[in-house]
Amino acid sequence: MSAPEGSPVGAERSIGQLFASATTEMSALVHDEIALAKAQLKQDVIRGAMSGGAFTVAAGVLVFSLPMLNFALAYGIRTWSDWNLALCFLLSFAANVLIAVVLVLVGVFFAKKAAKGKGPQKVAASVKETAGVLGNAKPHTRPEVPALEDRAPAALEAVARSSS
Repeated sequence: MSAPEGSPVGAERSIGQLFASATTEMSALVHDEIALAKAQLKQDVIRGAMSGGAFTVAAGVLVFSLPMLNFALAYGIRTWSDWNLALCFLLSFAANVLIAVVLVLVGVFFAKKAAKGKGPQKVAASVKETAGVLGNAKPHTRPEVPALEDRAPAALEAVARSSS
């Protein structure tokens, strides 16, 4: 570990500095966990919105295009063939239902993707894992530091010069 800014070169970090550093790192970890949760929830919301949009478009296609498309398609089929007009209208309706079914399948696909998105569960598992690691953490024992009188006089002069 390097000494924090503003402390003399070669000096040990105090308990207060260590506690402040641990608090800062813990705060950063919590902020990162919150940012991760927001990103994963945002992705799930986007997938859900895409699903809802596809369902809405499917409903709109059925409601607004059926009359116009049915008439145009039925009369077009009647023009190209000698089939009964009622059968031509049924074929035109079937084409519209086919388009709506495809759009519903797209909506189901995105709904399943949104349901598979385990954003909140992933974040909760990550927080539990972090809490478990921090709960099992034990402080390291510090080696005995020789008394100030036992240190070499040259080292004392170097520290005195660097702190002045």
